[in-house]
Amino acid sequence: MPKYIEMIRIRFLMMLAYRTNYYSGILIYSINIGAYYFLWKAIYGGQESIEGMSVLQMTTYVAVAWMARAFYFNNIDREIAQEIKEGKVAVEFIRPYNYLFMKMMQGLGEGIFRLSFFSIPGMVIVSFIFPITFSASLITWLYFVMAIILSFIINTQINLLTGVLTFFFFNNDGLIRAKRVVIDLFSGLLLPISFYPGWAQQVMDFLPFQAISYIPSMIFTESFVGSEVSSAILFQLVWALILIVPIQVLWVVAKKQLIVQGG
Repeated sequence: MPKYIEMIRIRFLMMLAYRTNYYSGILIYSINIGAYYFLWKAIYGGQESIEGMSVLQMTTYVAVAWMARAFYFNNIDREIAQEIKEGKVAVEFIRPYNYLFMKMMQGLGEGIFRLSFFSIPGMVIVSFIFPITFSASLITWLYFVMAIILSFIINTQINLLTGVLTFFFFNNDGLIRAKRVVIDLFSGLLLPISFYPGWAQQVMDFLPFQAISYIPSMIFTESFVGSEVSSAILFQLVWALILIVPIQVLWVVAKKQLIVQGG
């Protein structure tokens, strides 16, 4: 385990070397949140709530969803694809660690950096500009922390799956771009799942995407209450366990048919 903790530390320090980029990112995310705030304010008009969410809850939802994205987002799928295409993955196989778990730890190091230098400072700044509420309930914060950790795990697992598919497709840049669009659309980042048509919500109940952004944001805004919170956390946990299976199966098959294209 110490070697994986070291991976977290190294990736954190690597990100720290380019932290100026993330200070400008706070401004960009703030502009995004501002655009959504005025959009939803216009949509609500004089209505007190839509689909059980008030304007204040929606503003908080948008801010949390975008700032949380900075934590769970990573590019390990692109890194895996690049290492496969360049032949570097062959060297990784002979090193004394699990390649996929090592990638997840690198993603965690990146996420911790983004949380420290992007999400938390960004949320503080945005709270002075837009009307955002923070729960006074410790239980809500604990559930939110659990949810955001599970969202990172699930998003990273999907990235691992996408990256490993490079073994079979050799060039999956299009798949990576499509995956990113699908996650942003169906995770609840752009629009809360409860705003989708009933049939679409039923379909998404069988998919893991809402576990990435929608569930943590709904918990933070206290739009989920009582048993809804525990059911949402359970939904995330189940998907985190389910996704282990295809990752391991694809990984075993991929290693058997490794073809190095470069290096």
